[in-house]
Amino acid sequence: MKKYILRPFYLDKVKPYISKNIIKVIIGQRRVGKSYLLYQIIDHIEQYHPDASIIYINKELYEFDAIRDYHDLLREVKKKSCEDKLNYLFIDEIQEIKNFQKALRSLLASGKHDIYCSGSNAELLSGDLATLISGRYVEIMVHPLTYPEFLEFQKQENNKEGLDKFIKFGGMPYLNNLTLEDPIVFDYLKNVYSTIILKDIVSRYHIRNVYFLDNLIKYLADNVGSIFSGKKISDYLKSQKINISPNIVLNYLNYLCASFFLLKAKRTDIKGKKIFEVGEKYYFADLGLRHTIKPFLLTDINKIIENVVYNHLSFCGFDILVGQYTDKEIDFVCTRASEKIYIQVAYAITDDKTAQREFGNLLAIRDNHKKMVVTMDEIRGSSYEGVEHLYLKDFLSNYK
Repeated sequence: MKKYILRPFYLDKVKPYISKNIIKVIIGQRRVGKSYLLYQIIDHIEQYHPDASIIYINKELYEFDAIRDYHDLLREVKKKSCEDKLNYLFIDEIQEIKNFQKALRSLLASGKHDIYCSGSNAELLSGDLATLISGRYVEIMVHPLTYPEFLEFQKQENNKEGLDKFIKFGGMPYLNNLTLEDPIVFDYLKNVYSTIILKDIVSRYHIRNVYFLDNLIKYLADNVGSIFSGKKISDYLKSQKINISPNIVLNYLNYLCASFFLLKAKRTDIKGKKIFEVGEKYYFADLGLRHTIKPFLLTDINKIIENVVYNHLSFCGFDILVGQYTDKEIDFVCTRASEKIYIQVAYAITDDKTAQREFGNLLAIRDNHKKMVVTMDEIRGSSYEGVEHLYLKDFLSNYK
């Protein structure tokens, strides 16, 4: 197995299900470290079961190119399985195998295989597995590196310079093999971006209008954290002499989300407790990839740190909505089990007007749930009428 830096957060999520008759599905965008999580799990199993029967299949490797459908997969697994013990089966990028879910259902029913698989497409994994193996699988979402992981991988100090590099270069794990210089990093990230777009979107969904897809992604990169609708984007494109219907726009947005390239936050009426059917915000799962599309500029810092906060909350396991309270917008309404938090994000609190807007929006919500404002101000432990005020670096470092 390859050398790697441990990501114990994810291994701890998998451990309760090891050797259990339930499929472990590792999902996430390409190049975020799903393969290396599988290596971690294999090493963990071999540590406690040295004679374990391990079967490893990686559809990105040429040696497994002959496995094209579920019949091929079943033959390969049967050939490598031991009859007298539990076999630990690992399949990387399983969505490349046609009708893979039929093979998984058969293997699960046999009771002789502890199954782990990874994939880069939410619809294929969740939709097909939910249909055929309802209640018999668990998903573990792998994200790009968090800020603390970035510091560990890159051997950076937890200071303003480390934070600036994280915001600029993002959290692709392979960057720890590269020098953090713009030409080197962004040449690599452009290749990752191209692979995601071509393999996981254009090829998988048989997209013909690649020019429109490219323009849509540029529009999203320029409008991170803005409220969208298919019609709004369609109208904008018409102004650019690109005639695309709102339904096609929404389809393309769904494809980008299904590949985990984009993350979507729906809107909610906090007072009426309802979800709006139109209008949502989109964020980039990795900001380094966003910056390959639209270079990072300080004038974009407000929307960028909003994206950073959203990604961290997603990693923490929150369900995240964009809040509307009367005429006030709340950046994030976050729920996790019985926990609920309201969060505003701003670059800096520079005057009373900004303070009134950011803190006042939260204070208008008359309930006892936690409320906080996250900014780039280098402050420590301050609050405003009970609303916490956190420095972005401290929020990313300490909030779990």
